[in-house]
Amino acid sequence: MAFFVRNPARHWLGVLALAVLSLEATAALAQPDLRNTFPGRRIGGGTRGECAARVLAHLVPSDSVFAPGSALTVALLEGPTANPRPLQVQFRPQGPGGTSAGPAVKRELPAAPAGVTLLRLAGFKGSQVWESSFRCDEGASTASTDPLNFVETVAPPALSLLVTEGSANDRGLQVALQKLKGLCGSRVTKAELAQAFGLEEVIAADWPAMLPVRCP
Repeated sequence: MAFFVRNPARHWLGVLALAVLSLEATAALAQPDLRNTFPGRRIGGGTRGECAARVLAHLVPSDSVFAPGSALTVALLEGPTANPRPLQVQFRPQGPGGTSAGPAVKRELPAAPAGVTLLRLAGFKGSQVWESSFRCDEGASTASTDPLNFVETVAPPALSLLVTEGSANDRGLQVALQKLKGLCGSRVTKAELAQAFGLEEVIAADWPAMLPVRCP
C-alpha cells in the first residue's frame, strides 16, 4: 500500500502564495471604488490672501485619482503671482481604510513664477496620497496692530490619490505628461495645456501665453 506524505514546507508556501494573490486581487478591486469615494481636490488654494488664492493644480483627472503608469511621472501647475512662494509636496503611502502605511516622502521646491513642474516618483504599490501647497508663511511679516493688515489664512492643499490600476482617462493623461516631459527646459502654450488637462476654466486670459516646463 502506498502512502502520500505531505511536504509541510510546500504546503505553507502554497498557502502563502494564495494569500498574496488574494490581497492583490482585493487591492485591484478596491482601487476602482476609490475613484468614487476619495475626497480629493486637484486644485488647491482658497479665496483670501495673495499666496493662498494663487492657482495650484495637480495635472490629474477631475476626480483627483490618477495612475501614473510605468513612467511614474506626475505634474503640477502654478498660476501667476507677483510674489512667488516655495512649494511643498509630499507623498504618503495609504493603507486600508485611508490609514497611513508608512512615512511620507516630503520635498520643497523653490519659489517660481507661473509654469508646470514635473516630478519623478519612486516606485510604489497600492496607493499613496499626494499633497501640494505653497509655503504662505515664507517671508511673512510680523503681526501688526493695523486692523487692515490681515493675516493670510492657510489654504487647503491640492490633494490627489495615486494608484496602480489605471483607466482609459489615465492613459490619455499619461501620454500628455510624456509630451510635457519632452519639453523640459522649454515652454508650452497655455491653450495646449488647458485643452490636454481640462483646465480651460482655470487658466485665465491674463496668464502668460507660454508657460515654462520645469523638470527638477
